[in-house]
Amino acid sequence: MTTNPTNTSNQVNQTAKRKIPTAYFISMLALLFVVSLMTIVNHYTVLSIPQNVLIISRWSFLLVLIGYAAMKRSLTTWILISMILGTEFGFDFPDIAVNLNIISQIFLRLIKTIIAPLLFATIVVGIAGHSDLKQVGRMGWKSLLYFEIVSTIALFIGLFAINISKAGLGVVIPKSMAHADLPTVTAQKGSEIILHVFPENIAKAIYDGQVLQIVVFSIIFGIAVAMLKDKFKRPMITFAEALSETMFKFTSIIMFFAPFAVFAAIAYSIGHMGLDIFVNLFKLLATLYVSLIVFLVGVLLPIAWLLKIPVRKFIKAISEPVAIAFATTSSESALPVAMERMEEFGVPRKIVAFVMPTGYSFNLDGTTLYLSLATIFVAQISGIHLSFDKQLLIVFTLMLTSKGVAGVPRASLVILLATAASFGLPVWPIYIILGIDELMDMARTSVNVIGNCLATVVIARWENEYDPNKTSVESLE
Repeated sequence: MTTNPTNTSNQVNQTAKRKIPTAYFISMLALLFVVSLMTIVNHYTVLSIPQNVLIISRWSFLLVLIGYAAMKRSLTTWILISMILGTEFGFDFPDIAVNLNIISQIFLRLIKTIIAPLLFATIVVGIAGHSDLKQVGRMGWKSLLYFEIVSTIALFIGLFAINISKAGLGVVIPKSMAHADLPTVTAQKGSEIILHVFPENIAKAIYDGQVLQIVVFSIIFGIAVAMLKDKFKRPMITFAEALSETMFKFTSIIMFFAPFAVFAAIAYSIGHMGLDIFVNLFKLLATLYVSLIVFLVGVLLPIAWLLKIPVRKFIKAISEPVAIAFATTSSESALPVAMERMEEFGVPRKIVAFVMPTGYSFNLDGTTLYLSLATIFVAQISGIHLSFDKQLLIVFTLMLTSKGVAGVPRASLVILLATAASFGLPVWPIYIILGIDELMDMARTSVNVIGNCLATVVIARWENEYDPNKTSVESLE
């Protein structure tokens, strides 16, 4: 296996980093305190401060943040600060911000060009390069067992959270949401979900971005290559290995554009929705975010501790792909860099290439938690009382239907509409959820990425192939 070219670039970036002067850091915190104090004083009318002064003070702090990022010279730092810049820009200049979505769309398109060749190459190398076909089957059942257990726990956490908060009771419906248009979607039947896994045309699967179909094709292709005679197998493995290294390098080039895409995505979201939407449905948003935090701390963190996974290093490894997923609300945008970071973290490429794409279909922890929460919210806001046994029936239904979300446009909405129809719930409350779906999608997509990254380490541990000594602290900072 050749050396991943991005490892070299990481070392160069680390060498180029400068130490942040203490005085600069203290000045930044002091300015943040002053800006926050001015905002609070003005909000509670203790003292009237002109809006222009407030805007100038906020942007002064943001300029200092940009200086901090320039000295830090870390892509993750730039991405996180771009989120703050995008929020402020969308709030101050909404008319301009609503036109910035094209920038984030360019980034998403470039990322989508990476996914198919990267998955194909890494899976083929992982299977044919080691010729251990039994391990493929072993990783398959282990992955599915782990995915089912963890995603089921996520469903129950969502169920308990919405019953405790009762976020659907007493919600004031904004007129703009009450008259919103739901996109036209159709729920898939069970047979269609099964057929959806298998590609009928690999070119069509790549064009449609059907990750699971690409994975199935690549696995069968890799098995076929492993069965070839050595004189035919060796050239195919060499080609696939060269292709995977090229695509990782391709990813590192595109990632330089990530801060601009993140800035544009956040600015667009705030610009067209505004910050008032947080107030209108704060209880629902808070319920989702708190329940996702409970899932992370109460489920994923104990799993990491139980398997003796270095948590701090893991957080450093996933910070960049999670930040991208949060800002763009797209798991696909984080997939290439997440695979790269997990390999740097000590997970063999053959396991990363198999588990992570599969997890995008069967281990969407954030999405499954959201679905159980949102379904009960629809009943609450409609004034419909659901008995506990019926809520359990909904959860068990979602255990099956949520596995069909991969590759379906507006997948979570499809499942939510289908579930509401199946249990006789009205559809109109989904208009309200749709109004803040982008804000909710940020959180659930981030948790999806975290869950899939952890799953690769769990399976690697289970296979006794995780190498914590390979983890480079410098490459993850």
